[in-house]
Amino acid sequence: MGKFLKNILWATDFSAESKAALSSAHLFAKAFGAKLLAVHVVPDFSHALYDASPALSAGLAKRVESTKNKMFLDIKALAKAEKISFDKIILKEGSAPKKIIEVSEEEKADLIVLGKKGHSVLENLLIGSVANQVLRHSFIPVLLTKKRAKKLQYKKILVPTDFTPKEQIERDFAWKLAKALNASLTFLHVFELFHKFSPSEIEVIFKALHKKIQTREQREGEDIPISEEIVRAMNAPAGIVDYAQANNIDLIVISSLVHKLERFFLGSTTEKVISYTDTAVFAIPSSVKRP
Repeated sequence: MGKFLKNILWATDFSAESKAALSSAHLFAKAFGAKLLAVHVVPDFSHALYDASPALSAGLAKRVESTKNKMFLDIKALAKAEKISFDKIILKEGSAPKKIIEVSEEEKADLIVLGKKGHSVLENLLIGSVANQVLRHSFIPVLLTKKRAKKLQYKKILVPTDFTPKEQIERDFAWKLAKALNASLTFLHVFELFHKFSPSEIEVIFKALHKKIQTREQREGEDIPISEEIVRAMNAPAGIVDYAQANNIDLIVISSLVHKLERFFLGSTTEKVISYTDTAVFAIPSSVKRP
């Protein structure tokens, strides 16, 4: 299992949620025997300012370097306070989402971990702009966490399912996560009620769904508690979020993008789930293959 995730990249902006995400990154690193890397991106000044004058350019460059040095010491201090050891601390300057993606590729990371929201006012609305951009462009899974009062654990994993071939990738990731984290798995299908059905029609549909569940691919020799659930809801995101909250789910495993044409935009279901749930989300890009 240690080979599943070998390099985990924790991205921080020193917000409360990014610091809380560190606990999850550390937990995953221990569970998978992975290296733990830290990255912080210092905002760069406009090139127009750099070009204004040699004196101003030198002063701005010095200020950026001073900030990077301070951030490095702050990460070291945080690691000491949390009794966490980083295999590497990386400081970059520029656009945070772009640099996080670049670092993940340079370091051959298998997972990016970051808080769902950040410092800015706009990022406190739904899903943070940095997290959003990382999700849109990452080619590796992204674990988004939110600061919660309850004890950190990943013992109950939820996998939304729609019976499409693509969902097998989510199921494979979920199997490996559950095995390493010693967690249970729940595969959830949300029967959307935006169409009107008669009671007899609903009964027929539910029987068909249960039949599909019974014919799913099964794994032999896996000592993992598994349950399959079908719930009714007005829409899939609402059904997933409500189920996760009602059943104290610790982690939702879901594809971050639905179709190739949506490469620039998050799939609507996933985006809404991430925005409204208090549960950590393990988002899998459409480009990722079965682990």
